[in-house]
Amino acid sequence: MSSSAGGSELFSSYEQDFTSVTDSIKSKIEQQLPNQKGEERKAIIRAVEREIDEADEILGQMEMEILNIPTPSRTRLQAKLRLYKSEAEKLKRDLRRNTAIVPKNSDRDELLGGFGSGNEDGQSDFDASTMDQRQRLLSGTERLGQSSRRLEDSHRLALETEGIGINILSTLKGQRETMVRARDTLAEADSHIDKASKTLKGMARRMATNKLITAAIIIILIVLIGLVIWSKLF
Repeated sequence: MSSSAGGSELFSSYEQDFTSVTDSIKSKIEQQLPNQKGEERKAIIRAVEREIDEADEILGQMEMEILNIPTPSRTRLQAKLRLYKSEAEKLKRDLRRNTAIVPKNSDRDELLGGFGSGNEDGQSDFDASTMDQRQRLLSGTERLGQSSRRLEDSHRLALETEGIGINILSTLKGQRETMVRARDTLAEADSHIDKASKTLKGMARRMATNKLITAAIIIILIVLIGLVIWSKLF
């Protein structure tokens, strides 16, 4: 029960982080991005992309945490997770849609960042963009590796839990067999006690009968002795 509560609390913490990140993404896309141009616009786009990556990582952590929560609570949390994933996909579409719009009052150099102009600034921007994309790719690969390791850890934990469950079932089976044998032994002992009780009662009846017979014999002997004495005297 405590494991279930702890898992739910951790999932709630991930929910708060996800809500905070998505609120920040919405604010940048809806309020900041339309009013910026040039390098400032590019900086906001990169910031949004980083936050989207962070949101995806939080979703992955949520998905991993659900595996450690008992089935009754898991179904409800999986429904929440699907809603959060839909929200994340919507934010990605909003970003693509807004970055595809050409800002007003921007000229060709601002839109292209100086690419194709043949100057050193354009080449520098191109190199910076390439490095940024490479960095995002490396970050994505690292997160994928972390997710794989978490999956392996969860799989190993599931196997260990299964082994513990099998051992517990085996122990319970052994205890049940012991209890069944003890019950059979008690039943057998009870049967022996009943037989012994019946034997004792029979012996008691025979002893009582013997006492009566002995008393009758004694009385008869006394009577006979009395008769003999009486006959001799008279």
